[in-house]
Parts: sequence; C-alpha cells; structure tokens
Amino acid sequence: MSFTVAIDGPAAAGKGTISKAVAAQFGFAHLDTGLLYRAVGRRTLQGMEPIAAAQALTAEELEQGDLRTAEIAQAASKVAVIPEVRAALVDFQRAFARRTGGAVLDGRDIGTVICPEAEVKLFVTASPEVRAERRYLELSAKGSDVTREQVLADVRERDARDAERSTAPMKSAGDAVLLDTSNLSIEAALAKAVEIIEKVRPAGT
Repeated sequence: MSFTVAIDGPAAAGKGTISKAVAAQFGFAHLDTGLLYRAVGRRTLQGMEPIAAAQALTAEELEQGDLRTAEIAQAASKVAVIPEVRAALVDFQRAFARRTGGAVLDGRDIGTVICPEAEVKLFVTASPEVRAERRYLELSAKGSDVTREQVLADVRERDARDAERSTAPMKSAGDAVLLDTSNLSIEAALAKAVEIIEKVRPAGT
C-alpha cells in the first residue's frame, strides 16, 4: 500500500529535519526533492546547460557530499525557476511518492504540484529572521565566512524567487496543515507532525 506525506516550506524552516524524522518514525522512504535541484545546480556550476543537466540526472548524484553548500543552494534556486527543468524532474518524484510502503517527500511544490493527492500535507514555516539565524549557525559551523546580514538577505531573496516563479511557485496547498516552527524545538515540531499523520494513517501502514 502506498501512503504519501508531502512536506513543503521555505529554506531553513525545519522541513528536512522533520521529514527525515517522520520517515524514520514510520519506516517510510524519504526524498529531499531539493537535492534534485541542487544536483542540477551543481552540474550547471560545472558548465552544463540546466535542462540537459536535469534530463541526465541520476539517483547516484543525490549522494554527493557537497550538495549543501551556499553556492550550490543559490544555483539550485536559479535552475528551479526554469519550467523545463521542473518538468524533467516531475516523473522521478511522483514515482518515488507512490512506492509501496509509504514515502515522505519534502520540497516547495510537493502538495500543490507533485503530489496533490497526498494523504498528508504539511507546510512547515518560520519567520525569515529565525530561519536566517538557523542557516547562519549551520554555515558558520561548517567554516563558511558569512555574516548574519548576508544570510538574512539570501533567505529573503530566495523566498521571493521561490514564491514568485511562474511555474510551481512555493505556496501552501489549500488542504495542508500549517506548522510554524519559529518557537518550537525540533522535538515539539516532530511531535506535532507525527500527531497529524497518525490521525489519517491506515492501520498497518
């Protein structure tokens, strides 16, 4: 039996952490769809044309250890606005979502475009300032030379680009449950997500 959990939201809201934990909790497969765009972005930084990069993408490329850099994040956000890039990656995501045993997908347009029929939809968000501080601490811990002001500006720029793109803009699905993590610990946020899923999960799934 397939059971899909769609988790959307802006950068650094906590959706990735929550998605991984939810998948582990229920034994579902997990796909961070942002990695698809990061992998394409990585290829474009190496000189490849975006659409060709998306069409040639392999699952193995999602395992690359350097996909979490700020430079690749910006490249990913830029290629994600290209309709042909998004179209090339849709089938991969939909097939993953309906796999037997349950799946959790997190991204920007999972509940609205990729899996509009998902059994559970969450929109995980937090204020730009909170998200920027989280990202700043994450990047600083990795040795990146950034300032809080730069990171906040990047967060706001990325939010605008994701929300205003013509194809599959980032927005909450009409039937998604809003989960604001601004003032929640990861444990509290996860507990809320698990509670929401438990209410609709069929017995034995």
